[in-house]
Amino acid sequence: MGLITLGQPRYIKPMQWTDEGIVLGVKRHGETSVILELMTLERGRHLGLVRGGAGTRLRGVLQPGNLLRATWRARLDEHLGHYAVEGLNLRAAGLLGAAHAVHGVTYLAELCRLLAEREPHGRVFAALQAILDGIDDPPAAATLIARFELKLLAELGFGLDLTCCAATGTTADLAYVSPRSGRAVSRAAGHDYRDKLLRLPDFLQSDAGAPGAADLSDAFALTGFFLERHAFAPRGMALPAARARFLAAVMRARPQAVAPA
Repeated sequence: MGLITLGQPRYIKPMQWTDEGIVLGVKRHGETSVILELMTLERGRHLGLVRGGAGTRLRGVLQPGNLLRATWRARLDEHLGHYAVEGLNLRAAGLLGAAHAVHGVTYLAELCRLLAEREPHGRVFAALQAILDGIDDPPAAATLIARFELKLLAELGFGLDLTCCAATGTTADLAYVSPRSGRAVSRAAGHDYRDKLLRLPDFLQSDAGAPGAADLSDAFALTGFFLERHAFAPRGMALPAARARFLAAVMRARPQAVAPA
C-alpha cells in the first residue's frame, strides 16, 4: 500500500476593510461586547461585533448619530465579523437635550433598517449626514427628513414621479399627488378631485426656502402614506412611533413650524 501524504491546511486570508459609518444602534452581546449597526459610506448597512463596546471607554463613541471610522475584519465575508472603531464626529452628546433630535435620530435608524444589509446606498449615507449636521434646528430637521423619506422610497424602488402632471404632462403648478399612481397632478387638472388627492408642497419639488406649517404637515402626510403602503405594511409593521414623536417634538419646539401628520 502506498503512503498517503496529507496536504498542509489551506490558509484563508481574513476579510478586512475600513470605511466611514454612522451609528444606527447597538445591541448588547454577552457581558462586555455589543453588536454595532452602522450605515457605512461604501457598504451600506453593516453589522459587526465590538469587543468591550459595553464599557465606559466606548459607550459614548457608539451612540446613535455619531460618525465613526470603522475597520471590519472576519475570516469569511458572510461572517458577522468584528469592528475596531474610532470617533470622527461624536455629535450624539450634543443632541441629548433636544427631544426632536433624539426622536429624529431614532426614526432615521428605523428608516435605514428598511434597506437590505450590505448593499451600498451612497445617496442615503450623504443625505443622512446632511440631516445629522442640521438636526439641531427643528424646522430644518423636519424639512430634511421629509425629503429623506422621498429618497428612501426611491431607493426601495417606490419613488414618486413629481416631474410632470400625470393627466396633462405639464411641469407647471404641480399641486397634488395621486395616491393610486404616486404621480404628480397639476392644480388645474386636480381641482375637481382635490379631496381625493394628496397635497404636494413646493419644497418637495425644489430647494425652495423654509416651508411653513401647512406645507410641512402636507409633506409628512404625503410621504407617510406611501411609506406605510410600500415599506411598512408589507412587512407587517406600522409607521414607527418615533416618527410621530419627532413631529410632536418639532411642534413643541416651534409651534408654528408643523402640525403632526
